[in-house]
Amino acid sequence: QVQLVESGGGLVQAGGSLRLSCAASGSIRWINNMAWYGQAPGKQRELVASITDDDMTHYADSVKGRFTISRDNAKNTVYLQMNSLKPEDTAVYYCNAQIRVYGLVAVRGYWGQGTQVTVSS
Repeated sequence: QVQLVESGGGLVQAGGSLRLSCAASGSIRWINNMAWYGQAPGKQRELVASITDDDMTHYADSVKGRFTISRDNAKNTVYLQMNSLKPEDTAVYYCNAQIRVYGLVAVRGYWGQGTQVTVSS
């Protein structure tokens, strides 16, 4: 079994910062892409940022220059540094990882439970 556990969400004023963390655990042989998605109230879940296993990154236009995604492969952990936060960044943020587990050939996507980020104006 694989688990993704997120932390770091909370309430912050506009212009503030938060750092989200997501740690993967279990029978993990390899983690390919890792990503953060955001789901605002009443909206679909959308990609915020992603990072490959060789540290190539991609960002949604709305967060470019404000958010930074990074990963620590030794800890199977992905981070999202969120700076200059805006009220429209308010959402539940979900971690996603493409993982190959021992005993299986296929890579499968796993999700964390989500962490709430609320930005007040």
